[in-house]
Amino acid sequence: MAAIPLTVRGAERLKQELHRLKTVERPAVINAISEARAQGDLSENAEYDAAKEKQGFIEGRIQELESKLSNAQLIDPTELDADGRIVFGATVDLEDLESNEKVTYQVVGDDEADIRVNMISISSPIARALIGKSEGDVAEVQAPSGVREYEILNVRYI
Repeated sequence: MAAIPLTVRGAERLKQELHRLKTVERPAVINAISEARAQGDLSENAEYDAAKEKQGFIEGRIQELESKLSNAQLIDPTELDADGRIVFGATVDLEDLESNEKVTYQVVGDDEADIRVNMISISSPIARALIGKSEGDVAEVQAPSGVREYEILNVRYI
């Protein structure tokens, strides 16, 4: 499996989720299964079926998280020296040249991307357009509504 780029903060969030799944969710679902078994006939027991399904989901997510963490390539943005270029982990201030709207994004891994907190995936169209550019450059992003141009105002490694 290829290395999965993660920021240190993103890896910590995945570790916390893994810990919660193993210490809270897994024991709770095991308890729910044993309670449903105690009710007798399993062939028509909806609680048992639901608990088994949830157990399958939890075990699958645990496996997925363990795999991602074991193949993670941790990147600490504060230790980057990219000469002002936009790279994985960089935080970028942009201005939409059409609307003059200013936005700030951090380029992160697929698993930690969350547009609600301005964290965009390295594989997103905007991040791909930004990678390698520097302050003052203009990036053209192919959006569903057409090409959008963003001026790069600032690149930080925080």
